[in-house]
Amino acid sequence: MLLTITATHTPASDIGYLFHKHPDKLQSFEMSFGHAHVFYPSVTENACVVCLLLDVDPVAIVRGKADSEGLLAQYVNDRPYVASSFLSVAISQVFQSALNGKSTERPELAATQIPLVAEIDVLPVRGGVRFLHAVFEPLGYTVEARRAPLDPLFPEWGESNYFSVTISRICTLADLLTHLYVLMPVFDNSKHYYVGDDEVEKLLVRGDGWLATHPLRDEITKRYLRHQRSLYREALARLMSDEPEQAEDSSQSEDAQSERALSLNEERLGTVLAALRASGASRVLDLGCGEGKLLRLLLKDRQFETIVGVDVSSRSLEIASERLKLDRLSPTQMERITLLHGSLMYRDQRLEGFDAAAIVEVIEHLDPPRLEAFERVVFNFARPKTVVLTTPNREYNVTWENVGAESLRHSDHRFEWTRDQFQTWADMIVKRFGYRVRFLPVGPVDPALGSPTQMAIFERD
Repeated sequence: MLLTITATHTPASDIGYLFHKHPDKLQSFEMSFGHAHVFYPSVTENACVVCLLLDVDPVAIVRGKADSEGLLAQYVNDRPYVASSFLSVAISQVFQSALNGKSTERPELAATQIPLVAEIDVLPVRGGVRFLHAVFEPLGYTVEARRAPLDPLFPEWGESNYFSVTISRICTLADLLTHLYVLMPVFDNSKHYYVGDDEVEKLLVRGDGWLATHPLRDEITKRYLRHQRSLYREALARLMSDEPEQAEDSSQSEDAQSERALSLNEERLGTVLAALRASGASRVLDLGCGEGKLLRLLLKDRQFETIVGVDVSSRSLEIASERLKLDRLSPTQMERITLLHGSLMYRDQRLEGFDAAAIVEVIEHLDPPRLEAFERVVFNFARPKTVVLTTPNREYNVTWENVGAESLRHSDHRFEWTRDQFQTWADMIVKRFGYRVRFLPVGPVDPALGSPTQMAIFERD
């Protein structure tokens, strides 16, 4: 199988710094399923062509490296000749630095959008040419596809599901390789290795910034995870909970680029955790705990002796239980944490008597007419001494190209407040329920727009 990438910026030969492969050399790499070869058939000032050729050994695979479902249990198959998960694995191993967007010699080029063309011979597309266009075009690619006949000698047999595909776009090399890495197994609708929990993590890392908003997100996720329902549901739930993140500054030094920047969600959770610690609380509620990201941080901190996570979604609680590995905790740890299925619309005596409650990115999912019920449940009935609440700052949305001033950050958000609206609501809570409040920004602060997340800390005597 062959992948060809052509760069047409000037000087085009500089792309060799991104691949970490010298244009004058043929390099070969041993893979678990054969060999990968990298070579440059053409190098000029204005165009540079890089080829990744896989020599897959089907006999070696059949003799002990076939996947558990017997996909490669036959000596005669199309696996050595078509772009598939083999090529994705080769990209991740042979072009690892380029895939991660790193270059010691030319960091500025790694972050530069350049004209790139990728040719794939041959790509199996289970879904036809429409599916091919529907996947690539929303990502900004121009697509050309030529379908191969089932057999050139017998045209009456019809057309095959195999295509010679060319995609082109002005983008970073990392973006191109990332899309190819994720999508080639999706078109093939199969993988040559066992798909487990780690595949969800790979998909979320490589799909960051584009998959959550893709029109075919569900189908891509389902195929990537080989239609395993539990993995698909987990990945989809986590994708749907993602928010736009600040774009990295391409002018950062190489040292700064080598460190993964904190995401807005990580910074938000860290700020909430710090506020809970500062309150001196030992008994803590996480209201709307979702899949348990904050619960995991709370569980690691010995200050919190009793931790209760509450969510209206039973599926989210299942994911939280799995991610927290509750079935593997020691008896002492098990005594510290409890997951409850419940609604924040109704009084629940199980929520009373706690020192503090965290309500992280929850309130904006409630219908405005139901806010009053939520307020009574939390501030009147449960009535913890400290309530740490975060919500999006709508004013900040204009800084994200894929959101803008008129849109909300998530399809399930019922509203998003400006800073004035949030503070007006918080002041009303103070007057009605006898709390005092202070506000903190979360995330980078724009002088005119504020921070992306706004936090209120309610306290009472």
